Amino acid sequence: MGAVMLQGTGSDVGKSVLVAALCRALANRGLSVRPFKPQNMSNNAAVAADGGEIGRAQATQAMAARVPPSVDMNPVLLKPEGDRTSQVIVRGRVRGKLEAGRWREGRAGLLDEVLESYHSLRAQCDIVVVEGAGSPAEINLRAGDIANMGFARAAGVPVILVGDIDRGGVIASLVGTKAVIDPEDAAMIQGFLVNKFRGDPALFADGMTAIADRTGWQALGLIPWLAPAFRLPSEDAVILERARTGGDRRLVIACPITPRIANFDDLDPLRLEPGVEVVMVPPGTPLPDAALIVLAGSKATTADLLFLREQGWDVDIIAHHRKGRPVLGLCGGYQMLGRIVSDPDGVEGPPRDVPGLGLLEVTTVLTGDKTVREVSGEALGAPFSGYEIHLGETGGPDRARPLCHLNGRPEGAISADGLVAGSYVHGLLGLAAQRKAWLARIGVEATGPDHHADVNAALDELAAAFERHVDVDALIAIAQTAE
Repeated sequence: MGAVMLQGTGSDVGKSVLVAALCRALANRGLSVRPFKPQNMSNNAAVAADGGEIGRAQATQAMAARVPPSVDMNPVLLKPEGDRTSQVIVRGRVRGKLEAGRWREGRAGLLDEVLESYHSLRAQCDIVVVEGAGSPAEINLRAGDIANMGFARAAGVPVILVGDIDRGGVIASLVGTKAVIDPEDAAMIQGFLVNKFRGDPALFADGMTAIADRTGWQALGLIPWLAPAFRLPSEDAVILERARTGGDRRLVIACPITPRIANFDDLDPLRLEPGVEVVMVPPGTPLPDAALIVLAGSKATTADLLFLREQGWDVDIIAHHRKGRPVLGLCGGYQMLGRIVSDPDGVEGPPRDVPGLGLLEVTTVLTGDKTVREVSGEALGAPFSGYEIHLGETGGPDRARPLCHLNGRPEGAISADGLVAGSYVHGLLGLAAQRKAWLARIGVEATGPDHHADVNAALDELAAAFERHVDVDALIAIAQTAE
């Protein structure tokens, strides 16, 4: 049938959510669908069915399409390790590191691999739904682009441009995009969507007409604020900047936000429970009085560990433990809980040894080999299903008390007093039974569903809203014009 690409007037306009909604809507119509993002930047990654890493959003979009995630769905993944350095994942495997100033030359040759992945998906299905990155209006990045118009033109995929009315200036951002981009790039855009609208749609009818008149693009829909989107797994750290909701919740679960926090979507399942409030603690703020502290993963464990100390959070965590309250570390957070994190080969930067929090009798040695695999097993007497993505090996006396059993193989560690636990398993809290076992330790009776089931329900709600507010038939007709 073809392909269609959703690009945005800027970051965080809702492209990932709309691609997921469209994938589920098309799947509900009986079409075979595959999501695709040529280039993503995120430290929240997932393990694909074929064993490599892809962006968390593409894994969610695969779920929306009701197909297993594949490395071809996100052939280039950049995982920031510092303000100017990223690990480069190509078709699921580590290809190396790049500094921001060398990205233009570093992406040379990647377009061929991106196109190979795209054509592989195209051969498997009726329609490919492609997500852009950032904005095509960033014309300073156009030369050698593989994420937006560079891909669209090379693959012959028509584009729908998405604007965010919630941030204001949506008419200018859509019309202005056409004004600044190359005319041949602008010719790829066949329609537009206005996202995150609040209020009476009739009040923006003239706005939709004005955009269409000034651009020549077809108005495909005015989409309201989609509350179910907040139940999808987190990918972009932008979500950490949003105000927390609070509400009638009884106990706090706190997680400090370090600069290179990764896979913080591990905490998303806890938000399903009415008995707790998950508080993501920003820099400059002491950790609150909490029933449980969770240290999330990190793309740069040694740097984040030093940052944690600079913030004084180490003092807060140790005081929390002295009160007899539990601490859970996941992946990089597990490594931080030990005696030392050693980087003899300079995997994360200069070779060094960084003292950990000392709450677990374990040490970690970082190595260049990355473990990437799906896992399942039992912890605290309850089942779990998740995945591992990590560098380094951890050993020590507390490993004799493993937290998890992966089909009989011990994994993780528990302190002698039973209050501190660590594991390399991401997605540990997704199943309701596992979450119930953890919350029972802090006196909360868990009542929420499996996280997977809740995400599936949210995707159905998003698809239904997409069908109500978007001309999906017109969008399919546009997809049929793809080369």
